[in-house]
Amino acid sequence: MKISGYIDINKPQDEVVKYFNNSDYAKEYQDTFLRKVLISGEKGEENTISKIYYKHGKGEMELTETITKNNLPDSFEAFFNHKHMDNTMVCKFEELDKNNTRYHYEYEYIRMTLIPKIFSKINPGMFSKPAEKWLAQFKEFVEKQ
Repeated sequence: MKISGYIDINKPQDEVVKYFNNSDYAKEYQDTFLRKVLISGEKGEENTISKIYYKHGKGEMELTETITKNNLPDSFEAFFNHKHMDNTMVCKFEELDKNNTRYHYEYEYIRMTLIPKIFSKINPGMFSKPAEKWLAQFKEFVEKQ
C-alpha cells in the first residue's frame, strides 16, 4: 500500500527542512509523539538507527527508524520497522520560490501482519488519514514560526 502527495508550505526551504530534521519539534505536530532515542550512528546520517515512541492506547508504540538516504535540504529517506509492519518514507522538498516550499511525501507499507492487512482493506484511510493530519499540522506549525 502506497500513500503519496504533497503540501505547500509558506516558508523558505531551509526553514521547512530545519523543523523537519529536528525531532525536538515533532511533538508540536504529531499528536501522539513521545520521544526519539538514538540507538547507533550519528544523528541525521545514513544508516543511523533510532527508536521512536508514540502514545498508543494506555501504552506506547515503538518504531525503529533507519535513515537510508539523507540529501537534505532536498530529500530524505527512511525505513521503519514495527512488530506488525514495515514501511519506507521518501520526503522531497522543492523550492517553489524564495518563500514557498512544496513538501512531497511517499509512504509505502511493504510488510503487514494479518490484522493490519485486514484493517487496511476494511478502512484504507486508517494509514493515510493520520499522515495527512500530521502533514497539515506540520505546515501550520512551520508557518507560525
